[in-house]
Amino acid sequence: MRGMILGLMAVGLAACAATDGSEGPDEFGVVPSLPLEFPESFAELPPPAPGTANRADLDPGADAAEALGGALSDPGIPAGDSGLVSFASRFGVDPDIRRELFRSDELFRARRGRLRLLSFGGGDRYFSAYARETLDARAELARFRAAGVRVPTAPPD
Repeated sequence: MRGMILGLMAVGLAACAATDGSEGPDEFGVVPSLPLEFPESFAELPPPAPGTANRADLDPGADAAEALGGALSDPGIPAGDSGLVSFASRFGVDPDIRRELFRSDELFRARRGRLRLLSFGGGDRYFSAYARETLDARAELARFRAAGVRVPTAPPD
C-alpha cells in the first residue's frame, strides 16, 4: 500500500514538470519599449484601427536591432571583411547552398540514425548523429597550451 502511494506521488510530481524545454525567461525576447507620451487632447486621437502600426513604437524591429548594436537594413559587406569574403568565394558561390546542405544533412543523419527505433526518447537525433564530429573544447585548449600557443582562459564548467 505504501509503495502504491509513493508511486502515485511520484507520478503526480512528474506531471508538474515543465515540458516546454524552457529554462527561464529569454532575455533577448524582451525589447524595451519607448516611454508613453500623452497627446495634447485625448479627443483628437484617431479611432483604433486593428492591424495598423503602433503609434508609441513605430518600428520595434529596428529599435531592437539598434539596441543590440546592429541595423535591419543590409549595409552590405563591411570594408574590413571584403578581403575575407573575396577569399572565401574565390571558387564561386552556389546560390542554392542552403538547400543542398539541408539535403546532405538529412542524408547524413538518416545514415547515422538507422537504429532510431531502438532509441528511447525519440525526437531529433542531431547531437547523437554528429557526436563523432564534435570537438572537445577542453582537450583542444590543453593541446594548444602544450604546443606553446597563447590561448585565452576557458570559461568555467
